[in-house]
Amino acid sequence: MKVIDLRCRSGHRFEGWFAGDDDFLDQNGRGLIECPLCADKVIVRMPSAPRLNLSGAQDPAAATPPVPADEAATMQARWLQVVRHVIANTEDVGQRFADEARRIHYGEAEERAIRGQASADEREALREEGIEVHPLPVPAVFKDTLQ
Repeated sequence: MKVIDLRCRSGHRFEGWFAGDDDFLDQNGRGLIECPLCADKVIVRMPSAPRLNLSGAQDPAAATPPVPADEAATMQARWLQVVRHVIANTEDVGQRFADEARRIHYGEAEERAIRGQASADEREALREEGIEVHPLPVPAVFKDTLQ
């Protein structure tokens, strides 16, 4: 197994595990790799330093203090917490989001927290009607129920 550092167009960094370089190139070329945070399928390989095992060399981990967590990784972790919270505390109305948001806004349906899909035009129309909406990209891993 080979661990490869990857990045999507949005700058999210993550690891992928592959049988080798050819396996990575094959999967990436077929669009099988996607960012776990935003589901972007345009993935680039990041440079990584090889681990050298030199006899007699001092262990670099022992010589240097631990590095604080990367700020980007911390922000990604917080974003994932928000996504999990939203999913746990909202009703998924799917493609009916704009219609259901209007029904709630105008008192035709019970007030509750909902989530779903809406186009940019639908979101703009909702805002013009005074209905507050916030797009939140949900990683593909959260869209399907795990068995």
